[in-house]
Amino acid sequence: MGPARWLLLGSLLALAGLLEGRLVGQDQGGFGECDKFFYAATPPAGLATESHVKICQRAGGAERFATLYSPRDRIPVYSAFRAARPAQGGAEPGWLLEPQIDDPDSNLDEVIEEAEAITSLKNVGSKQALSTDYLDSDYQRGQLYPFSLSNDLHMATFTLTNSVPMTQSFQERWYMNLNSLMDQALAPHCGSAEDLYILTGAVPSAHRLKDKVTVPEFVWLAACCAVSGGGWAMGFVKHTQGSDIIEDVMVKDLEKLLPLNPQLFQNNCGESEQDTEKMKKILEMVNQVQDEERMVESQGSSVPLSSTRSKRSALLPPEASEEKSSFLGKFLGFIATPFIKLFQLIYYLVVAILKNIFYFLWYITKQVMNGIESCLYRLGSATVSYFVAIGEELVSIPWKVLKVVAKIIRAILRILCCLLKTVCRVLSIPVRVLMDVASFPVYTMGAIPVVCKDIAVGLGGTVSLLFDTAFGTMGGFFQAVFSVFKKIGYKVNFDNSGDL
Repeated sequence: MGPARWLLLGSLLALAGLLEGRLVGQDQGGFGECDKFFYAATPPAGLATESHVKICQRAGGAERFATLYSPRDRIPVYSAFRAARPAQGGAEPGWLLEPQIDDPDSNLDEVIEEAEAITSLKNVGSKQALSTDYLDSDYQRGQLYPFSLSNDLHMATFTLTNSVPMTQSFQERWYMNLNSLMDQALAPHCGSAEDLYILTGAVPSAHRLKDKVTVPEFVWLAACCAVSGGGWAMGFVKHTQGSDIIEDVMVKDLEKLLPLNPQLFQNNCGESEQDTEKMKKILEMVNQVQDEERMVESQGSSVPLSSTRSKRSALLPPEASEEKSSFLGKFLGFIATPFIKLFQLIYYLVVAILKNIFYFLWYITKQVMNGIESCLYRLGSATVSYFVAIGEELVSIPWKVLKVVAKIIRAILRILCCLLKTVCRVLSIPVRVLMDVASFPVYTMGAIPVVCKDIAVGLGGTVSLLFDTAFGTMGGFFQAVFSVFKKIGYKVNFDNSGDL
């Protein structure tokens, strides 16, 4: 090891004294002083088990972030922090260990450098990962809480309790995704960085490094913006195999992907007061980040990775390699380099063409699926409207029947009311009048004979009067005739017999 290396190691050992990593007892419900890194000061419910260790990561006498660590898998379950703008520059620290995880009897309450831990601790590496576990493998120590997002000296994040195995390409993609999401989508839409709560975690797979350190199946990120009246929550997933594009998901869907189906944020990060318009804008920016990553892939992985590495050379963690090439190896490498470069060029051209063809087909398929989805949506909407209309009519039939029955009952009640009124009026007539009305037929039938008698008497008198009138008239006529004959000299004598 060169003098510069020893000097760097000495400076790191000096700075390590500023770092504190405090374990939180399992009898406590939270992370002690590090509860402030969780929304509503409440850690995720359902993720922690009895075998997990809660760590309050401290640096320079202040709390920096919280970690839930799994000694069985030797990787963190998640790290929690509040987003801050990245600090520029920084040293190249070494990796640190939590002394109390492997040696509970240790009186050290500060994180220490690995070289010091080997000589001062018992059972080093029995419950937590070491840098040697990553040697002779294709994996590097990838941080869940990337140092590029920290605003301190970048030291606190360089604990192995904050790291999971990642390939170099995946690690660079992961850091690039986090930086882009934080700079373009999350932080700009959440006011102050103090209001943005971040959880980054890993879900273990069945693969282990040296049968010790578990390789994650996928890593995830959950963000909760606690701005009053304009908050939001969003999740992201990035698989370590088969997919290089980070996926955006709702927090509830992310919880279903995690073991034990936990609740990451209390009250779902104030779900009832979330701002959907901000979430739409964030999704637009996330789509841009995803499109940029697809474009980077379509142009070939080596070019963007090298450019990313050059832009963030101060942000990528150092991975020391002390292998020295022999003169013969360098000579053979010098001769083989042009052929290797030519082969790489052809390979990248073929890969780029295939990727462009794939993305073109993917775009066509997406458009067709969108069209089909739109047609199905319209068909479904029409069907639902049709059935809703039928349902409304069916529901209205009993109501209409009830209205008809109500009208019938009302008519019957009116009739009964009229009858009652009639009865009441009848009952209000005096009893004497009712007796007179009742006796009227009797008096009428008794008066008929008297009336008939009177009529007969009247008719008899009339006939007698007519006879008297007739006889009187004839008598007067004969008397006038006799008077005439007497005056003209005729005398008529009547004897007692009455003969002329």
